[in-house]
Amino acid sequence: MTESIDTRPLPGTASGGSDAELQRIRDLVLTMGDEVDRAMTRATHGLVDRDIDLCTAVMRDDARINALLIEVRELTFAALAGPLSPPQLREALGLLHMASELERMGDHCSSIARSGRELADMAPLSSTLELPQLSEACEAQVRDILGALMARDVDRARTIAARDDRVNRIHHRIVDDLIQLMTEDGDAAYRGTQLIKVAQNFERIGDRVTNLAEDLIFLESGRIEELG
Repeated sequence: MTESIDTRPLPGTASGGSDAELQRIRDLVLTMGDEVDRAMTRATHGLVDRDIDLCTAVMRDDARINALLIEVRELTFAALAGPLSPPQLREALGLLHMASELERMGDHCSSIARSGRELADMAPLSSTLELPQLSEACEAQVRDILGALMARDVDRARTIAARDDRVNRIHHRIVDDLIQLMTEDGDAAYRGTQLIKVAQNFERIGDRVTNLAEDLIFLESGRIEELG
């Protein structure tokens, strides 16, 4: 990712140790974002290319994202024990929630990889399924919201969240197509169920992108805004 991180303190924050702690938490959250972006790309390739080793690596490397969340939690709780201005408190809580969302996105990537590993040795169901389009839409959402977080761009976050409707539409078409396939061919039930799980995990990643957009609005303005 090439965008520079905006390290300016929030309006009204005091300088000193608390700012340094918050900057460390911001950096960790952005590192988590990079790890999720990488996991999603690799999980998609593992699924599409039927690469068992790559799928296994995604599942194994999810531990890195989990460890980053633990570090964010520890640093946040330490920061909350000290004197924080209201904007600093808002930022600490907002960043902690972002980290939790990113950790769950990592779990979704691991689940996609697990299904990819299960399906790798089985014949594909249909070349007409829109899974590649769903994956591309979700990957774009993830990368774009990470860019908005780095730039602290609230308007951009709202625009990204609005695109979740497209992710939902593709998801619903895939599920409908798979149900039809399984209805016509009972032998397709296991593969169809696994692919429905894959589609659901992509759709949930899209939902969590919307949550991150809401977190950014809260972090920057103190307002709770529903974007979903």
